Amino acid sequence: QVQLVESGGGLVQAGGSLRLSCAASGRAGSSYAVGWFRQAPGKERQFLATISWRDGVTYVADSVKGRFTISRDNAKNTAYLQMNSLKPEDTAVYYCATTPRGIMTSVVGYDYWGQGTQVTVSS
Repeated sequence: QVQLVESGGGLVQAGGSLRLSCAASGRAGSSYAVGWFRQAPGKERQFLATISWRDGVTYVADSVKGRFTISRDNAKNTAYLQMNSLKPEDTAVYYCATTPRGIMTSVVGYDYWGQGTQVTVSS
């Protein structure tokens, strides 16, 4: 199994920035990539970005491209989501997840999930 712990969420004003962290443990080496998702109240979980552990291949959703950047530190088994120019509509619970299958953009493609971290953007 893979254990994931997100951190870095909080309250920020519109236009501000946050960096989320996703620390992986357990059989993290068995996963190919880590992805970031978010879920706002009453809405479906939304894909944001993914990165492969080995070679750093990334894919970022068009909806956040240019504002969000994904990266990883293999030595720390940690992935990051840098979020800039935040908007009130970015308010959601943010999750990281891992997949052994490759670069995946759908929720069903991911096997292990963290507990989520709340991001609230005030106007």
